[in-house]
Parts: sequence; C-alpha cells; structure tokens
Amino acid sequence: MQVRIYKTLKNPMQSVNHKNTWIIEFAGKEKERFLEPLMNRTSSKNMAGEVELEFETCDDAIRFAEKNNYIYEVIPPRARKLIKKSYASNFK
Repeated sequence: MQVRIYKTLKNPMQSVNHKNTWIIEFAGKEKERFLEPLMNRTSSKNMAGEVELEFETCDDAIRFAEKNNYIYEVIPPRARKLIKKSYASNFK
C-alpha cells in the first residue's frame, strides 16, 4: 500500500498557534470508487483513503511506514511567502 507523508500547514485565516504534526495519508485508487445503485451515491470498498494518522516528527511517520511495509513518499513542507506591504504604498 502506498502512503503520503506531509506536514500540516497553518490556516491563513486563523491567528491561533498551530500544532505542527506530520500526517500519513493512504493513497487510494480512484478506480475503486463506484456508483451505488440504491442511493445513487459514490462509494468505495476500501476505506483506507479516509484514514489519516498524526505523528510528532517525520522520522516517526517514516518508521511507522517502514514497519508496516508501506511504500511511502515524503512531501517536504513549503516555506511561506511573506510579502511586505505598507499602508503608504496605497497612495503613490
């Protein structure tokens, strides 16, 4: 089974402190989804795509993936771009 390991980012709409955790997300195949005939909803036989596991460090997440023989991909965290703005620049 293939998993993705990535770090959560702070929501830009909130100013509260954000806990930096690493997430393991199971990569589900889109082909496993089907249209349920009774209720006409999209369904799946594999619920692994709904599971997310949280870890304190990336090493813990990698250790868990290796222990369970998962093929893993580590997505490095992106740096935030800070654009310096000043109120005075509105009047040039």
